[in-house]
Amino acid sequence: MACAAARSPADQDRFICIYPAYLNNKKTIAEGRRIPISKAVENPTATEIQDVCMAVGLNAFLEKNKMYSREWNRDVQYRGRVRVQLKQDDGSLCLVQFPSRKSVMLYAAEMIPKLKTRTQKTGGTDTSLQQGEGSKKGKGKKKK
Repeated sequence: MACAAARSPADQDRFICIYPAYLNNKKTIAEGRRIPISKAVENPTATEIQDVCMAVGLNAFLEKNKMYSREWNRDVQYRGRVRVQLKQDDGSLCLVQFPSRKSVMLYAAEMIPKLKTRTQKTGGTDTSLQQGEGSKKGKGKKKK
């Protein structure tokens, strides 16, 4: 026990962990969501969480091969966790606006939909639907 108390809050193994399931509006609380569904995001990735944390000035790093224990789906998009530093060596907060892990999770959930990768994905799906319709017309002509 004394060994755990002697470790500095700035050690990387003392950083808080944020899994994508914590912010996912497709999950129930039993499945691991930790914030209100009204503030949660649809299928966030660990990379997006890291990008948002780094952009605001938090010290964060991605652990790609870690899995959330309640996650049954082993796909690559559900993998990963982000470790975020909340406190410095002396125990003071790194950023005053993030006093707790919940404040970091709520901020990340608020900012992920504003990422460029999220806004560009919605524009790309419309063109793929139009291409699909065009190929159906071509198939109909070939059958004659």
